[in-house]
Amino acid sequence: MKPQVLITAKVHPYLIEQLETKGFSITYKPSITYDEVKDTINQFTGLIVTTRIKIDRPVIDHASQLQWIGRLGSGMELIDVPYAESKGIRCVSSPEGNAEAVGEQAVGMLLALANNIVKSNIELRDGIWERELNRGFEIGGKTIGIIGFGHTGGAFARKLRGFDVNILAYDKYKTGFSNEYVKEASLEDLFAEADIISTHLPLTPETQHLVNLQFLKSFAHPIVYINTSRGKVLNTADLLIALEEGIVSGACLDVLENEKVATYNETEKSQLHALATHPKVVITPHIAGYSHEASIKMAQYVLQKLDIS
Repeated sequence: MKPQVLITAKVHPYLIEQLETKGFSITYKPSITYDEVKDTINQFTGLIVTTRIKIDRPVIDHASQLQWIGRLGSGMELIDVPYAESKGIRCVSSPEGNAEAVGEQAVGMLLALANNIVKSNIELRDGIWERELNRGFEIGGKTIGIIGFGHTGGAFARKLRGFDVNILAYDKYKTGFSNEYVKEASLEDLFAEADIISTHLPLTPETQHLVNLQFLKSFAHPIVYINTSRGKVLNTADLLIALEEGIVSGACLDVLENEKVATYNETEKSQLHALATHPKVVITPHIAGYSHEASIKMAQYVLQKLDIS
């Protein structure tokens, strides 16, 4: 009998084809629920996940045959990696696969905000031709601070090389990465000098709500804030206050604290409405890193790391 792999999210056909070529039988259920995973996981040798399903101790305890978990993308916060590895289950991710797409999205959102592209486009759909109130600003000459200099932070920096910007990067757990276009800096340096801040962080107890009102007030002057990492790195209520008070001059958000919009309470609905209608906010539905090219590259990296490519 062929070893079986459960795929719990939409993936590029390349991944399925490669796994089948290597002798695996595929169960492809991109809409599977947590309970369904827990009830059936004992049948599978391999598991492919994204950000939909939490792989916690109850799931792992049922995974009597599971040998590996492949995470498409970056961030392992939904997988109890230490517990899985204690059970002999290999866990790999593929942050290299979508880093370039995330970097491009961050630059694109920043340019859209700086030049009022979204705002003016919406106005023109209503027949409003407004130039003066849509006068933008150039990012050339600005200081951009990157917090978290892993794969996506590095990709964002590379994409900015042609814009004549000063790039400062801070990473609590990484040093020695300065080069001809990025200067390693302290958080205090960013507070003092940055005009634009972009977070590229995993979600951990340490980073949850790192970007709150106190954090935003620490900058010497109003900043543009970009988040393409994890929604819960940001305190949404505090960002709205900071926008209202002029502490933050604009925001680009590809991620939200709660991305299951159908489950929103009245407070969350109000916050989303405030963000989506704010003239100085560009917001997208977690599509950074979701390019067609990235869907193939993430699969390639997972297969390589599992040594089944």
